[in-house]
Amino acid sequence: MNPMNPVDTRPALANTSLESAGALPLAGLLALTAASAIATANESVPAGLLPQLAEGFGVTEAWAGQLVTACALGSGLAAIPLSAALRSWPRRRVLMLVLAGFFVCNAITAVSTSFALTLIARLTVGLATGLAWSLLATYARRMVTPEQQGRALAIAMMGIPFALSLGVPLSAFLGPRVGWRIIFASMAAASVVLMAWSRRTLPEFSGQNDRQALQLRRTLRIPGVRPVLFVLMMWILPHYILFTYIAPFLASRVPGVRLDTILLLFGVASLIGIGVVGVLVDRWLRALVLIGIGTFAAVALMFGLCGSSAVAISFGVTAWGFCFGGQPTLLQTALADAAGDSADVAQAMLVTVFNLSYAGSGALGGVLLATVGIDVIPWVTFGMLLLGLAVAWGAKTHGFVARHQRLKP
Repeated sequence: MNPMNPVDTRPALANTSLESAGALPLAGLLALTAASAIATANESVPAGLLPQLAEGFGVTEAWAGQLVTACALGSGLAAIPLSAALRSWPRRRVLMLVLAGFFVCNAITAVSTSFALTLIARLTVGLATGLAWSLLATYARRMVTPEQQGRALAIAMMGIPFALSLGVPLSAFLGPRVGWRIIFASMAAASVVLMAWSRRTLPEFSGQNDRQALQLRRTLRIPGVRPVLFVLMMWILPHYILFTYIAPFLASRVPGVRLDTILLLFGVASLIGIGVVGVLVDRWLRALVLIGIGTFAAVALMFGLCGSSAVAISFGVTAWGFCFGGQPTLLQTALADAAGDSADVAQAMLVTVFNLSYAGSGALGGVLLATVGIDVIPWVTFGMLLLGLAVAWGAKTHGFVARHQRLKP
């Protein structure tokens, strides 16, 4: 297999084939979209329900916040070892296991009266979520021809901005009205429905030979893998530092601006961004990565220089959301292109790097906030993004390459 043309040539199981170049398998891809939406909701919905969760379990909001931490921790810990343990399983069977985990853990959360049991359930759903993230990207790419892989991945990953921009605010709105247990019960029910939908619409692909070792070091040595993972870290760290502490930043710079309006701008722009990237990624991946991270760097610079202007903040947040919406598609496509037949291992690494960066962003942002103050955060994020942009620019031969190099025979 040519590592720059990473179509998986391993045979699918019975009655499956790649779609023709003229049509995308939308029913199956939308099932993957729903899976990525539920996976995102597993990680993020509890954050919008902290007051209700704290009251329901009789704990502080700080303790309730550990339900979010447990899921993120499980996701980061699970990706590589679970992907290794299940790499020989047929891919749809692994997805069924993931969705069953979503159902059981969310159902337990919906009925549990024990905070300890609920914490274990959130850790376990994090394990399933980490396995989902290492599976979905390669599954979508295997369903289509090389020329359609970017669009297929964009559709599958559209569940991320959809859940963040619509699902999380909706759950925060409904939490005080219908109760947080109903929301988790709804997520459990959605997982059951999605199991039936996926069983009907998704092809079954074979796993890897179980005698083949999971070669982490070999995968890291593949040209292009390390630059993509580094750029991921330098994109995710500043994103979540700024996103996590956007409320105190706005309060210090433009006290009159409404946080919900700013977050709505970000969410809508993210949805538009992933749509645009889905159309262009197969032809313009390198340019889109450079434009995306460069624009985000410009936004951070503008926040540092003009952070007291409501107009500048609104414009910057919109541009930031637009760039971030397509980020998962761009980096997962670049990584799969670089890794070739080691794409499953590389995607598991991506999940681990993402979650460690996510966790590190909260800690680093908190230290900055407590020591030097909120005003330094745009400048720290600007510096990280410049470093990521420099690495992406230099990875023109392997990692972030032009279309004629990616799709050459």
